[in-house]
Amino acid sequence: MNARMIVTLAGAAALAAVVGYVSYRTGLEHAKNGVAAATVAAVPAGPGSLKSGDIDPSNGKKILYWHDPMVPGPRFDKPGKSPFMDMELVPFYADSAEADGASVSISPRVQQNLGVRTAEVEQGSISLGVETVGSAAYNERDAAVVQARSNGFLERLYVRAPLDPVRRGQPLAEVYVPDWVAAQEEFLSARRIAQSDPNAFAGLVEAARQRMRLAGMTEEQIRQVESTAAVHARATLTAPIGGVIAELAAREGMTVMAGATLFRINGLSTIWINADVPERFAAQLRPGNAVEARVAALPGSVFKGRISAILPEVNPATRTIKARVELANPNGQLVPGMFASVNFSPAARRDVLLVPTEAVIQTGKRSVVLVAQGDGRFAPVDVDVGLDSNGRTEIRSGLHAGQKVVVSGQFLIDSEANLRASINRMGASDAAAPANVGEKK
Repeated sequence: MNARMIVTLAGAAALAAVVGYVSYRTGLEHAKNGVAAATVAAVPAGPGSLKSGDIDPSNGKKILYWHDPMVPGPRFDKPGKSPFMDMELVPFYADSAEADGASVSISPRVQQNLGVRTAEVEQGSISLGVETVGSAAYNERDAAVVQARSNGFLERLYVRAPLDPVRRGQPLAEVYVPDWVAAQEEFLSARRIAQSDPNAFAGLVEAARQRMRLAGMTEEQIRQVESTAAVHARATLTAPIGGVIAELAAREGMTVMAGATLFRINGLSTIWINADVPERFAAQLRPGNAVEARVAALPGSVFKGRISAILPEVNPATRTIKARVELANPNGQLVPGMFASVNFSPAARRDVLLVPTEAVIQTGKRSVVLVAQGDGRFAPVDVDVGLDSNGRTEIRSGLHAGQKVVVSGQFLIDSEANLRASINRMGASDAAAPANVGEKK
């Protein structure tokens, strides 16, 4: 191949490269202009010749721009169909932007598409239902001990084992007390002497009676000695209350000392339920609150009672606090050790503001509700929430009675409001500015 042919081929290649580059740049610019024009124009505008900055004849409000509520970032300078959704663009008015930077205006038709529902802030009462578990135990306030009042010998025992049931006044044991014999004989002798001269020996009789008291005799036993004029060396110990023998420290034939505990009796007319309450609910419970308890051993039975005490100790492992519940047990059906489910009913808080629980948006650090301001406008409001029960939430501050809050579709509205606030903070406030389709939050 000669030199002339080589030069000719090189020139042709260079010319082809230049033509190709020019064609590529021309096509790129044409495509870019076509896409931008299609995006801004969206779908041809509907009837009328409204544009940004005009007054809407339907409500007399100044139009800033049009937008798609479902894709609130892009803005358009004329009405038409949204390029993103099968719906008409919605105008955004000047008064919506000049009011609260976080508020948003939505047309009734769009509200219907979003499923927006509102509810009124009401004033009423609320109580927190707390359900937990616990176990039954003896009522330690319904207990009695039977002791030996004097030294003696236990001759006869009427109850043989712990947990034996006893009735009030039932004999428990019979004790022979030698010290009583001398004291009673001295009393009887003094009374016989006093019969000859009551005025002279009245003090002697009273001193002998006092000695019987010091020996451990009760007034009833002393009256028995006086009425029968005979020595009674044996004492019958009886049950002071009805219940069960919780502790038995007596056996026949044993020697007993004065003050020794022979029996411990626990009553069963009432029973305790020691319930484990999560510490976050402890502040809601008060002694005297009504309680209902159910046990697996007695299906269908409901036992009613009240909180008798909140024990001042938190279990570090379970983060629970003990609530002592006292239940009536007239038939003795509840026994210690039973497992029970307990339903607490704290005192209701009255005259508080209430909203549906679904109206509150929890963001982690804040609690927000969307307030309907009328004319399709909504604004987020920070609130301080309290109790939450039965689908209603207490509002401590941030709202007042009669306001309407959004209970459905509020997440879409809240997203729109946050986007509007960001745009306003960025300085996008020119009412007559052309559409900024590609503007991002």
